[in-house]
Amino acid sequence: MPGSDAISAAHKSVTYADAGVDISSGDRTKERIKFLAKRTFNRNVLGGIGGFGALFQLDLKKWTEPILVSSADGVGTKLKLAFELGIHNTVGADLVNHCVNDIAVQGAAPLFFLDYLATGRLDASITEQVVEGLADACKANGCALIGGETAQMPGFYGDGEYDLAGFIVGAVEKSKLITGATIVPGDILIGLPSTGLHTNGYSLARKLFFEVAKYKPTQYIGAIGDKAGNALMKVHRSYLAIVQKLVNAGLVAGMAHITGGGITENLPRVLPKGTAAHVELGSWPVLPIFEHLRELGQVPQDEMMRTFNMGVGMIVVVPADKFSKAKALLNRAEEKFHVIGRIIKADKNDKDSRRVLYS
Repeated sequence: MPGSDAISAAHKSVTYADAGVDISSGDRTKERIKFLAKRTFNRNVLGGIGGFGALFQLDLKKWTEPILVSSADGVGTKLKLAFELGIHNTVGADLVNHCVNDIAVQGAAPLFFLDYLATGRLDASITEQVVEGLADACKANGCALIGGETAQMPGFYGDGEYDLAGFIVGAVEKSKLITGATIVPGDILIGLPSTGLHTNGYSLARKLFFEVAKYKPTQYIGAIGDKAGNALMKVHRSYLAIVQKLVNAGLVAGMAHITGGGITENLPRVLPKGTAAHVELGSWPVLPIFEHLRELGQVPQDEMMRTFNMGVGMIVVVPADKFSKAKALLNRAEEKFHVIGRIIKADKNDKDSRRVLYS
């Protein structure tokens, strides 16, 4: 028989906080989240943060035949670097901008966004930084942050670690939906510059920087002209503003957001059957960080092209007869761009016609 002390200990009241979940702390954090989220609200948002479901009323006066476009994504192992550097506000912007770009390529304007933040033990300061980044990016993209979930999961995540994912909904007029179906041989490929790795290829990049080269995150690297951590943490860019200008001017046949899989796997997603893409290597300036990563690991060219964006974060397919107008629009907007190739007719004997050919 266990002793009386053991019995007493066994019958001691145990709370959720004893198991690692501090509900009171979570409630206080949620109040701060509500404040940050409300900065992104517009007249279409009904109610506030805290209901079982978030409410958004589509303005039917603005839309004739709206198509809803949605996407979900995460930040990936870029978060590992955020933990080490203690930089948490930029990953929120990474997530929102990534999701915005994913629906913008189909011509959609973002309506609302929801996030999922899961951690071991809730750190109010870190959570606020993450949500502040989400809110700022939503505001910048004209998107309402109308809800989400903050989960405390002790034992599942290590101390100071969290995961972050998001879900976006946008809308586009059915008549203006961009699918790539009108792409034909001769169309021109315009590449819009990236700011860096964006949110892809971090498992390989971290291995090369921190295991192979043994860099410290705060170490300055002459080859890239920046500190290792700062270069890797550059925010995933939103292309929404310039893309909308091109779309509204009727200059776009298709678009590809260059994320995981690089140009090699993302551009074919918008190509119609019977076409392929000819991309000219050297037609755009590859960012120094990619060149340095390649040198560190002696990474083959094809592996680089299907792992990283290589300095091109968005590809816009423009009909040849509209290229002059597109060029003028981009110049007026002071948007840097590079003509990186053309659409070609696929070889009739090529069973996998929708692919990228490099030269």
